[in-house]
Amino acid sequence: MPAALRIKLTKEEDKTLQELSLADNVARRVKIRAIALRLNADGLTVPMIAGHLHIHEHTVRATLHRWENLGLGGLWEAPGRGGKRKWSLEDMNVVEQWLEEERSYTSRQLQERLSAERGISLRTYFYLYLVH
Repeated sequence: MPAALRIKLTKEEDKTLQELSLADNVARRVKIRAIALRLNADGLTVPMIAGHLHIHEHTVRATLHRWENLGLGGLWEAPGRGGKRKWSLEDMNVVEQWLEEERSYTSRQLQERLSAERGISLRTYFYLYLVH
């Protein structure tokens, strides 16, 4: 069985993590990671933290390892993660304008117009969500 993961926080680190976990302008994942680190430093085990926060044990372990390797910077997602934005703000404004002009678009018609005029290709499940 591997050794239990345990981190130690300075008073300053603990205060910073507490502030991050309560901040309004911080992503939910960052808040959860900050809370997980504080709980671990207080003596809770990985399974206890996972159960308390309703996240997978692997996520807790990864958070602890990221803290050990990257420190505070490890709380945030690495650049380039996730899907790339396919829509611009201008595209959204154009769609809103189309819908203001004529509200009787079907999902298929809107998808076809976006493809023809804006070069945006939507999957079926996405454009159904967009219109409904």
